[in-house]
Parts: sequence; C-alpha cells; structure tokens
Amino acid sequence: MTTRPLRADARRNIDAILEAATATLARDPDASVNDIARAAGVGRVTLYGHFENRAALVSAVVERAMADVDAVLQALDLSGDPAAALVRLVDATWAVTLRYGALVVAAERSLPAAEVAAAHGAPRERAQWLIDRGRAEGRFRTDLPASWLVTSLHTVTHAAANSVYDGELATDAAAHAIAATMLGLLTPPGEVVPDVAALTAH
Repeated sequence: MTTRPLRADARRNIDAILEAATATLARDPDASVNDIARAAGVGRVTLYGHFENRAALVSAVVERAMADVDAVLQALDLSGDPAAALVRLVDATWAVTLRYGALVVAAERSLPAAEVAAAHGAPRERAQWLIDRGRAEGRFRTDLPASWLVTSLHTVTHAAANSVYDGELATDAAAHAIAATMLGLLTPPGEVVPDVAALTAH
C-alpha cells in the first residue's frame, strides 16, 4: 500500500500548526488545543484532522525540536579535556533548550516518560560517549554506572528547565548550575571539582 503525498494546503496547515504549537507551548506548557489552533489560524477540526489529540501534537513538536537539538550538537567540538567538553555540551544544550522555552515542561506533563526518554536518544548517546571518554581518561568517576551518570545529566537539565519556568532559577544562571552540578557528580571521589568558570576561560 502506497501513501499518497499530502496536498500543498495540508502541508501548509501542518507546518502552521507545528510552528504555532512550538511557540505557544514554549510560552505556556498547559496551552490548549483551542489556543494552538487559534495561533495557527486553523479550526479545531482541521487540527484534529492532522493530530488525533493534544498528546500526538506535543509528540510531533518534541520530535521536531529534538531534530534541531541534534543538528546543533552534532557540530559541537567535544575534543580535549572531557570536563571542559562537558561544559561546552551543557552550554550548547541549554542554548538550544532556550529556543523552546517551556516545551520541556509541556512534554513532561503530556507524554509518557518512556516517550520523552526515547526522544532524547541521540543527545544521550553523545553524552554517553563523552562520559565514557572522561572515565577512560581518569577525569570522571568510575564507581557509578555510566548509564546513571548520563541519566543524571538528562534529569538535571530538565530540572533546570522546570526551575526556570517556575521562577526558581534565572535563565542566564541555568547552564552554570547544570555544569557545576554535573562536575560535582562526575569528579572522582577525593579529587578537586573543577571550576566551571576556569574551564570556560581556556
């Protein structure tokens, strides 16, 4: 069975809905389907003709956002000192996260945890590679599972996004907070935790 290509007007509607959903959810993670349809300039019937429910729409928005995140991170230089590379990874990840505002919050409120985790597959693989290299070079601890350290980075980043949305953390302080938290966790026991500012000065 072949899938018929979408008509041009249907494609335009989908693009408009995804753009509107991204912008609307970035401002308000609890935005309704009505809010998104209104922002897209389409009716509810048209929106539901392309996305069966709000969760399906949020899922499509997250998928598109993660493709953007992956494209940015693919171009990132993670060579050299693993600790400094980690700070660069956190800075780049946070910068692209800011483009999507409260979308992280919307995803966590609307989608199953397994789906949110699956959407982060490529960024997790990149973090896994860096953490494995840091462990091999003696810069990162080896007494905890690498998978747990990767999950911790993912969790701390999402916690920062939620804290910024809740007004607990300043937007321009978030990347430093994530990096400092992770360096504290990753540094081998008994060794001095590197200073984030010193790592970014080089």
